[in-house]
Order: sequence, then structure tokens, then C-alpha cells
Amino acid sequence: MVNPAIELTRIDGTTQPLGDYAGKVLLVVNLASKCGFTPQYEQLEALQEKYADRGFTVLGFPSNQFLQEGGSDEQIAEYCSVTWNVTFPVFSKTKVNGRNRHPLYKELVTAPDSAGLRGPVLWNFEKFLVLPSGEMHRFRSTTLPDDPAIIALIEGALPTA
Repeated sequence: MVNPAIELTRIDGTTQPLGDYAGKVLLVVNLASKCGFTPQYEQLEALQEKYADRGFTVLGFPSNQFLQEGGSDEQIAEYCSVTWNVTFPVFSKTKVNGRNRHPLYKELVTAPDSAGLRGPVLWNFEKFLVLPSGEMHRFRSTTLPDDPAIIALIEGALPTA
């Protein structure tokens, strides 16, 4: 279970506790604007639009740890808005690995992927699905946001439309 007291910094500099999203199905993703997986923004936004009114949200965390997100928070916010029409919450540039890893990612990386592997984020667009029960599911970068396994978990955790 992820600690609801973890502080998150939105891309506009405001802070909020993770607990503001209590009861929601969360898809936490480390983002980058100059990555081969960047087109996944389109599927992330489609999920946001489809399920937001049922208690789902994508939480996007830009990261330059793989040297593919060099912009400032302001530039990232503009890129997300203008290029992908992002409506899901995007947060300040975040460290997902190493000694200075964000507290949220310290908890997320304890979740195993489909092969049972835990540990560091391996690349941009790694996805962590956090259910209201606290159960966490990990999907590597190559798994698209609209993969049937992700959709089944989302739909299984949300109230029916």
C-alpha cells in the first residue's frame, strides 16, 4: 500500500498529498518528451478521458533520469498541453531511481512486474497501476497503456458505468 501522506509537487509548483487521490484507480507513469515511447501520451490521455468520471486518473511524473526530458517544468507543461492535450495531473520533474528517488517511487518499485522482477525503473513510460485497495501492478515501458491486462484491471476496480 502506498503512503497517502507522500507529498507531490504539481508541475505548477503547488503541493498536495497523495491522499488527495484516495479511493481512485491510479496509473502512475514516468514521462519523457524525447523518447521512442512518447506517443504513449495519446493512450494515457484516452484512458483519462474514458475513465476519469468513474474514479480513475493518470498521474504523470516527467523524469530526466534517462536523459530524454531536459526541459523546465514550464516547458514540459506547455509540451504536454500543446502537443498531447493532456488533462491528467502532471507533476514536477521527478527522480524515479537512485539515492534521491522520490518517496512515491521508493514504494512503487517494490511492486513486481509480470516476470516477478522488482527494483529500479528501467526506462521511461514504466507504469504502476495502484488500486484503491493498495494493490500495485507494474508494467514495463513496452506495455502500452491500453493493453488488455491494464484495461481489465482498471475496469475491474472501477464502479460500473
